[in-house]
Amino acid sequence: MASPNSTFTELVSTTFRNHRKELADNVSKNNALYNALTKGGRIDILDGGISIAVPLEYANNATYQRYSGYDVLNIQASDVISAAEFQWKQVAVNVVASGLELRNNSGKSQIIKLAKARIKNAMHSFANGMSADLYSDGTATNQIGGLQAIVADAGTGTVGGIDSSSFTFWQNQVQSAAAPIQGGASITPSATTIESLMLPLYISLTRGSDQPDLIVMSNDYFTFYEQSQTSIKRYTDAEKADGGFISMKYKGANVVFDGGSLGGGIPNSHAYFLNTDYLGLSVHRDANMTEIPELRAVNQDAVVIPVLWQGNLVCSNRSLQGVMKA
Repeated sequence: MASPNSTFTELVSTTFRNHRKELADNVSKNNALYNALTKGGRIDILDGGISIAVPLEYANNATYQRYSGYDVLNIQASDVISAAEFQWKQVAVNVVASGLELRNNSGKSQIIKLAKARIKNAMHSFANGMSADLYSDGTATNQIGGLQAIVADAGTGTVGGIDSSSFTFWQNQVQSAAAPIQGGASITPSATTIESLMLPLYISLTRGSDQPDLIVMSNDYFTFYEQSQTSIKRYTDAEKADGGFISMKYKGANVVFDGGSLGGGIPNSHAYFLNTDYLGLSVHRDANMTEIPELRAVNQDAVVIPVLWQGNLVCSNRSLQGVMKA
């Protein structure tokens, strides 16, 4: 007869093997930004590398010229491509059960319930932690660089190894209610003023067909925006979006809220205008919420099954990302 330990381990392993996409979907549904990146195909699966190198264009090709007939063409090499370098960050969540729990739940139905409960708890824990990290400034030990780093309130900072004070093309756009980019006096965010803050930022982030496709707002800003749309509200279809989030529209962008104590962790009085063509998650193929064989402590009566994730939030164009703040 199989021991409770081996039965528990096999149940957890089988669940992860057979329902990996479902488990990942449940995590993404806890966070509007994570969900948008996942559903939009902005998860890049990598097979290795010391770090994550993201190619980017930082200058125009200087050989562009107008010419006539036999004019000599400019064939001088142009240095137009560089790369941002993001470090791997690692996350682990452990499915744990003590020997006492395993023996007390050794019946078939009981051990299945225990395994399901532990997996559910582990995934909720992963979702909540990743939600907070995606909006972080990346200063906590081993933390990914979240939106507060990539789309910084000051618009500057070193991201991906590039100092935006020295290379201004690498600065993100900032719309401050205290000092609006369109000039003039400060604006107090409200239902009647929120769009006067949104439009200048949206315009500054539009470059031909490149424009924000996702606006993530704190609860207070989303409330102002919805109230401003009293007679012309435009909601997206949560079922068609296959994400579970009811969102509104601004121009061509989905507008969602992701704040509050039960939300994704976005700071209060913030809205991030994102172009996800240039923003995404890079994840290692061997640590993409991947379960590894059980580990047993030599000095404890318990079984531990780690679930690992390795990656980072990366960006290839900060100038097309913007933040709106108080």
